[in-house]
Amino acid sequence: MLEEIGRTARQASYVLAQLSSTEKNQVLLTIADLLEKNAHEILNENQKDLDNARQSGINDAILDRLRLTIDRLAVIAHDVRQVSKLVDPIGQIIDGGLLNSGLRLERRRTPLGVIGVIYEARPNVTIDIAALCLKTGNAAIMRGGKETTFTNQMLGHVIQLALKEHKLPAEAIQIINNTDRALVTKMLKLDRYIDMIIPRGGEALHKLCKQESTIPVITGGIGVCHTFVDQSANIDKALAIIENAKTQRPSTCNTLETLLVHRAIADTFLPQLSARIAQKGVTLHADKASFCFLEKGPANVVPIQQGDFDDEWLSLDLNVAIVGNIDEAIAHIRLHGSQHSDAILTQEMKNADYFINHVDSAVVYINASTRFTDGAQFGLGSEVAVSTQKLHARGPMGLEALTTYKWIGYGNDLIRR
Repeated sequence: MLEEIGRTARQASYVLAQLSSTEKNQVLLTIADLLEKNAHEILNENQKDLDNARQSGINDAILDRLRLTIDRLAVIAHDVRQVSKLVDPIGQIIDGGLLNSGLRLERRRTPLGVIGVIYEARPNVTIDIAALCLKTGNAAIMRGGKETTFTNQMLGHVIQLALKEHKLPAEAIQIINNTDRALVTKMLKLDRYIDMIIPRGGEALHKLCKQESTIPVITGGIGVCHTFVDQSANIDKALAIIENAKTQRPSTCNTLETLLVHRAIADTFLPQLSARIAQKGVTLHADKASFCFLEKGPANVVPIQQGDFDDEWLSLDLNVAIVGNIDEAIAHIRLHGSQHSDAILTQEMKNADYFINHVDSAVVYINASTRFTDGAQFGLGSEVAVSTQKLHARGPMGLEALTTYKWIGYGNDLIRR
């Protein structure tokens, strides 16, 4: 089965690579329209997945990622339309010039070919991947988690309806609905057909892909994100940023997980933090130094446990630690961070610059919420993943991250001497 999926995806990719920007955009607009037209059916299938997930004891963070609503579906359709408005990178000339030999060279952007995506309880990923791949002339093979079986099947049906409407091969976007885990390992060996693997899920999935894949893997999406409150920070503005970063949507990978506070302001800042964050129901996991400032509430506070600094909560839980200076904050981030998104809140630009230069994360913020690490927020339309590695792509991966390039040499009956 997988061999046939791979073969037909490869054949479809050749067709997609020849489409004009206008043709690709028309497909995207049709997908957006069909998402809205079939909203009732999509939500019915999503409810089946939600019911099954609850019966299986899935936690609230995963349920939130899995859940679709009319509003969320409208946002997804809007993002697809935004992708259609973006500049198509395919065919762009990156650079080039005339060599002494008389050969004129240029580098031109081309599609990667076939993208394989393995992900968990995120039905929005299905549409994001499809939209970005179609815009860049790539085929996609997607394998979602068992939690999204019904939703993904319906979303795949909608996407393929749009492809057929424009007389394009339905195999351009394929979703593997078989939940057998053995298929994941087999998919990772399809290097004859798949050009890049993107895992979107927990640490175990990323580890499996890196160990088993014979295909290049883009890793990322695990967000142990930090915010350091410098002693010069504007307290009221800092509290608002922290509240947003932790509570706006706590189940996402760009959510704040650890707050580092300068010792010089801890006695005044932490009680205010407790008062503000208690209104949102956040539990604070405090190190020994910060516990004494937080134990009187009103926010619920518990002593931090071994390993808490290294994991994503993906919930209304926040680690809190006091540091003596900016270097201690940076050292903590280097030790416990995942190189996803980290921020400093400060009024001293020299501290901001120092933080930027010493924190080696995909995204570094000055006086802003880590929740901005998102393809749509970055003007990329949407994203296939947030890469925390350094080769090929880093940070939110939009259209250009799904391209490669070819060298083109123009000669005038030229021979090498």
